[in-house]
Amino acid sequence: MSVLQSMKMAWKQLKASKLRSFLTMLGIIIGVASVILLVSLGNGVTKEVDDQMGDLGSNLITVVNSSVNPNDKYTYDEVMKYQNIDGVKSVSPELSGQVNATFDYKNSSNKVIGTNDQYKAARSLEMKEGRFLLPIDTEYGQKVAVIGSTVASDLFGFGDPIGETIRLNGMPYKVVGVLKEKGASMMGSSDDQIFIPISSAQRLLKDTNVRTIYVETKSAEDVDFVVNTLESRLAIKFGDAKEQEENASSAQMGPSYQVINQQEILNAFNTISTTLTTALGAIAAISLVVGGIGIMNIMLVSVSERTREIGIRKALGAKKRAILLQFLIESIVISVCGGVIGILIGVSGALIFGSVAGISSGITAGTIIFSFVFSLCIGVIFGIAPANKASKLRPIDALRSE
Repeated sequence: MSVLQSMKMAWKQLKASKLRSFLTMLGIIIGVASVILLVSLGNGVTKEVDDQMGDLGSNLITVVNSSVNPNDKYTYDEVMKYQNIDGVKSVSPELSGQVNATFDYKNSSNKVIGTNDQYKAARSLEMKEGRFLLPIDTEYGQKVAVIGSTVASDLFGFGDPIGETIRLNGMPYKVVGVLKEKGASMMGSSDDQIFIPISSAQRLLKDTNVRTIYVETKSAEDVDFVVNTLESRLAIKFGDAKEQEENASSAQMGPSYQVINQQEILNAFNTISTTLTTALGAIAAISLVVGGIGIMNIMLVSVSERTREIGIRKALGAKKRAILLQFLIESIVISVCGGVIGILIGVSGALIFGSVAGISSGITAGTIIFSFVFSLCIGVIFGIAPANKASKLRPIDALRSE
């Protein structure tokens, strides 16, 4: 009997007992679908974070002043001295607070950020209309504002905000620009924020202490040098790392400052994400093994039910190899059919979930091929024992079977 004939006979056996065949495939279907779904979603989440972090660039350094000591202040002039460090492209301070924004009878509570003209490039902000802050705005403390898309919608509806005057905590600010809608990200959303010159923000918020600084380097190769230089200067201002730890321990609070390297965060997240995705895929693959045990069990039952058929075929001259091949192919056909159905369900599930969650589905050809090959191997491995048992039956014993 040829391989093609064996496949036709295997398919005939599957159709003869459709429900049993489907229940046998179920473990493989669930296993393959789970592997594709979980691994694809893990890839999708990783890609989404990579894209968000990539928008900010791998050459962005964030300095956070978290000191509660009133003497540990960072003024705008001190911050801008970091521009003199070799390899630094731009420095953007951030002074933030919550304000009540009003226009006519409409009002909303928004986060206001006092910064400079370099902030737009550092945070990858894009303009929908108008302009961003200019150096002259910061130099003279102009009362101008750039608003996010949500703020524009809340205060102006379908009207044009450019040139209009809004009030922030009662102080008038002229709207000079509107940002493009960006949506939520790990760094927050700029859609519901208002950006004003930091010199003006100091008066509005009655605070001169800069809490966050974004330092953009000229290239990714300059990051390490700039980070080391920043840490050295911060250590002089706030105390070295050892002193910071001792003070934090005695006061039961965190250190006065943090220097955050964007690329290190991304690398750490990717490592964790890859580990979790691999672990989830491995857990899902266990159901494939369970499905394989189900295939072996049902094939052993099939051998017992068809003992007389095996005896007749052997009596007519069928060789041991032909019997083994027939039952092995039946096992493989069950496994492959289950694998194909599982792939269709897994891919569909990943596409639907990705669409609903608003992230990439993360489906890769490698995941699909791995799942299919793994299901094929399951059919071979767990089909060998029943096929071997069938091929070793003696014709005379098989013919005596009822």
